[in-house]
Amino acid sequence: MNDALLFGWLAARSIARGLPVPVADRGGFRVDTGGEVEICRWAFAGPCAGLVELGRTLDAPGHFLKLCGEGGDLLAALPPIWQLQKEPGYVMQGPKTSPSPAALPTGYELQFDRDASGSRVAILAPDGVLAASGTAAETAGVFVYDRIITEPDHRRRGLGRVVMAALREMRTDRTATELLVATDDGRALYATLGWTVISPFVTAEIPPA
Repeated sequence: MNDALLFGWLAARSIARGLPVPVADRGGFRVDTGGEVEICRWAFAGPCAGLVELGRTLDAPGHFLKLCGEGGDLLAALPPIWQLQKEPGYVMQGPKTSPSPAALPTGYELQFDRDASGSRVAILAPDGVLAASGTAAETAGVFVYDRIITEPDHRRRGLGRVVMAALREMRTDRTATELLVATDDGRALYATLGWTVISPFVTAEIPPA
């Protein structure tokens, strides 16, 4: 994972989630999220002096340090006060060839829209209940998929594949690199769609007192 892809992923995700644009800071990128739980986050393409400096300077919860790498590498750069979040993520890149067409099950309805904050897809079940959804945004040569969700009662019907395919067709830059960050379970699913892991993506935080 290089700095250009990392910045593109962060910038597109910020568009999709209405967050500030990432800025270069201490060898990584900072996003001032300003939330109650997360005040600020930094993301780094690899261990560096800036990551070490932040780990020694920050001493309160609400600041998250993220690394494209293994959890052991992140903890090795930080004082003992920092802890890893339990579930790592995985930065994945989309297939170079178009995936197989995805069929919408009978009775389901596909809805989509696009505006300045990106693209959104929703699939409604025959009874009108939301069955699956996802968002995407693009900038800096990167197209990012975000919050791809299939509700429990509607899984194993290929709805996630339909959401991904519909979002993919909404790209304005057909040459953009497709990225997402998956959970461990999601990684296995996306691998069946031709996605490959670029890097683990781990997060450290100072636990609340």
